[in-house]
Amino acid sequence: MRTRPTPEELKQAHERIKPFIHRTPVLTCSAIDRMCGGNLFFKCENFQKVGAFKIRGACNAVFSLSQKEAERGVATHSSGNHAAALAQAARWRGIPSYVVMPENAPKVKRLAVVGYGAEIFLCKPTLVSREENLSKVLDRTGAALIHPYNDIRVITGQGTAALELCEEISDLDIVMTPVGGGGLLSGTAVALSTTSPKTQVVGAEPEMADDACRSLKCGRIVPSDNPDTIADGLRTSLGDRTFPLIQKYVKGIVTVSEEGIVQAMRTIWERMKVIVEPSAAVPLGSLLTGHLDVSGKRVGIILSGGNADLDNLPWHRAARGRS
Repeated sequence: MRTRPTPEELKQAHERIKPFIHRTPVLTCSAIDRMCGGNLFFKCENFQKVGAFKIRGACNAVFSLSQKEAERGVATHSSGNHAAALAQAARWRGIPSYVVMPENAPKVKRLAVVGYGAEIFLCKPTLVSREENLSKVLDRTGAALIHPYNDIRVITGQGTAALELCEEISDLDIVMTPVGGGGLLSGTAVALSTTSPKTQVVGAEPEMADDACRSLKCGRIVPSDNPDTIADGLRTSLGDRTFPLIQKYVKGIVTVSEEGIVQAMRTIWERMKVIVEPSAAVPLGSLLTGHLDVSGKRVGIILSGGNADLDNLPWHRAARGRS
């Protein structure tokens, strides 16, 4: 079994998904540069199809399936963005999709998944419940499993965002991504290990969901047990395919408080005039709160998604709590 995508597989994946994705822009912000002391380059996957980088991995996986593998559809579990991406990719290929979602998934993401044509099954917000319910769906439908992150095809697809970033911006000292299950982080790290080997890859996660950081320290996967973080896309645990790649290719993982995530999210909205969801703001949050010194550095940050719940913005919740 392959444990990592090769450079050729990354190129093939990029060609495979090009007809279906946006080549997202890289934006800068002098005000944020001054706040952090470095030169930051934001790869805006919040502008991507379905509003997140997840369409890259989903498309690569769905369009890698043989006709026989695809004919009974595809299934997954996801808190939202992978679910929407898989549903859209399946619709493009003309096959059914089935998604297990935690009952606390944001309404905006549930509605998007339904809108893309998937059949949804709600479950308790734990990894065990998600996997148990997914197993039942697979048994009932015979669909092909497309795991949200623990799948080499998905990891390979996610790595294409980093390829585009480094084609456009050279000589990056650091590239940062959020980390939940590790698909984006591991794909980014593997892609840069050959295309930009001097660039360090750093993951960022919420303090309230710091299982990746603890896993690296322990040398084994430490599961995330129903973490309570605003970054709903980062509530999952690392997989047995993403973790070894992170161990080998990632420089380190930093964490940020819930307040730091909200601060970074609002900073991006106000200073860059773009919408990001909480998970996408986590890397910048770690910089604004001083968890990683990037003074004088050229830093790429992948803004992972923009599917924010506009009826439940964190600063509105804070204001309501004070009233």
